[in-house]
Amino acid sequence: MNQTVILGALELGGIFAILSLGLYISYKVLNLPDLTVDGSFALGCAVSGMFTINSMPYVGLIGSFVIGAAAGVVTGLLITKFKIMPLLSGILTMTGLYSINLAIMNDTPNLSLFGNNTIFSSFTAFDPYGKIILIYLIVIVICVILDFFLRTQLGLSLRACGDNEDMVRASSIDTDKMKILGLALANGLVAMSGAVFAQHQSFADISSGTGMMVIG
Repeated sequence: MNQTVILGALELGGIFAILSLGLYISYKVLNLPDLTVDGSFALGCAVSGMFTINSMPYVGLIGSFVIGAAAGVVTGLLITKFKIMPLLSGILTMTGLYSINLAIMNDTPNLSLFGNNTIFSSFTAFDPYGKIILIYLIVIVICVILDFFLRTQLGLSLRACGDNEDMVRASSIDTDKMKILGLALANGLVAMSGAVFAQHQSFADISSGTGMMVIG
């Protein structure tokens, strides 16, 4: 019993670590308070759930990242092009995503994935450690890619944009594009976290994103 509880906690910790990496980009790198997170997490759950039902769980992870990034782009455009405050921009996107998530899930508030193959089905041979092995493999791969990206010229420009926007603008770097890119990357990771969460829990719920910003 104790082993099950500990493994469950570690598995959820790994899933929320992906979420935290997304929040790290928006809050620490870009220095932008992004409230889109609650909506994009549920978006990842919805997209992943629908792909899993159609026997494409791995495609669900990629699809959730892409669609989550699109949600981040919307928030970025509201901030940069429409000059709306970051907090309000995040709230607007998050509110709009509620209807979109509901539409993705065929107008049902929750989606059961029991009986469907998930990304964890291939790791049943390693039970009871199969899930935790896969989750932390995903976390490590994302950490390595993110670390590499933030050391590139584009990544350094993104980091500089959060540190000193005026200096970056003086260096002829488009700060608006950097913000949109950063928010897209952040929400893509948050949605991917939601995708893994849905397949881990074997259900997707329209309200599963509530409080995710605080958890992250």
